[in-house]
Amino acid sequence: MISLRSREAFEKEEAERLAPFAVRSLESKGRLVPEPEHPYRTAFQRDRDRVVHSRAFRRLQYKTQVFVHHEGDHYRNRLTHTLEGAQIARTMARSLRLNEDLCEAIALAHDLGHTPFGHAGERVLARLLADEGGFDHNRQSLRVVDWIEERYPEFRGLNLSEETREGMCKHGCDWDHPVALPRLGLQRHLESQVADISDEIAYINHDLDDGLNAGVLALEALADEPLWRTVSDQVEARSSRAHVKVHAAQTIVALINRLVGDVLEASHAVLLERKVDSADVARQSEEPLIRFSDEVARQVLALKRFLSENFYHHPRVMRMTRKAEWIVGDLYRVFSDDPLLLPRRIRDRFRDEPPARVTADYLAGMTDRFAMAEHRKLLDPHAPA
Repeated sequence: MISLRSREAFEKEEAERLAPFAVRSLESKGRLVPEPEHPYRTAFQRDRDRVVHSRAFRRLQYKTQVFVHHEGDHYRNRLTHTLEGAQIARTMARSLRLNEDLCEAIALAHDLGHTPFGHAGERVLARLLADEGGFDHNRQSLRVVDWIEERYPEFRGLNLSEETREGMCKHGCDWDHPVALPRLGLQRHLESQVADISDEIAYINHDLDDGLNAGVLALEALADEPLWRTVSDQVEARSSRAHVKVHAAQTIVALINRLVGDVLEASHAVLLERKVDSADVARQSEEPLIRFSDEVARQVLALKRFLSENFYHHPRVMRMTRKAEWIVGDLYRVFSDDPLLLPRRIRDRFRDEPPARVTADYLAGMTDRFAMAEHRKLLDPHAPA
């Protein structure tokens, strides 16, 4: 007879299946506001579902990765980037016998606080809030799940588990947080390290893919990059008659496989060498334990430099970057000069928090198209009020 799988059954399965250094949901340190456990979902499954159902998650579909949404239907946006990173994180977690649900929850939540227009918007807010502690999209993502989302009567935010919040929290951000921050060791747990490196693998590959499809990057120039050349030659040996676009797409696939496989092999070797036997031991390592091999790390760094020089600073991309900086900067200054232009629900928060931080929350939550529409409405004299 087939029976329902309860939360307890999932927790028992984790105890049997996961590696000693994995984080188990049964051992979670809990939530900021205690809640009854769910009958059919573990703590981290519940975190993942809360992220997916949040308003901030839905808005990611209209936030820039590199190309703004109106430049084409097939380019990645912040949501598709997030989904690709989460898929890579699940694959690596499964192979390393880490907690897949925790990895996925972190990967899905890590960009919830990203500004419109990608890093261009983030740079503007960081500069404008320099005297207020600055701005960082990682800390803003934690602020979204801890404070800004409004879905529950008992608490603000999503009330995620300590472990998911730990995975989202990074060292080095100075501005105040409205609730107690997760307690961090020298490193964060291995699941968060997997989510971080999965994010890196995802953006390198899909930015290469988008750059090639847009005609901004040239295959001939990429051929000088050792990592690309290696996997491209392997693809060529398997299917020499493939159309150039199919060859490029298959090279991207091979590159993802190459990087994921390298991380798995290198990380597994380090975990064995260091005799890591618990999540807490992993947290006390002086350096991350989820990593590329030294050779591949050098090749990845070279590929990232190539992207910076040939893609992120390409005139086509930079033109939109400059426009994005003007839009976000103008909106911040307009709202700061005349807060009455802000929605009442935003102004009401001035009673409890600094206006600059509340205004940054409002701007960071905007999608590209909403920010452009607001800019046009407020600053274009010919636009309808």
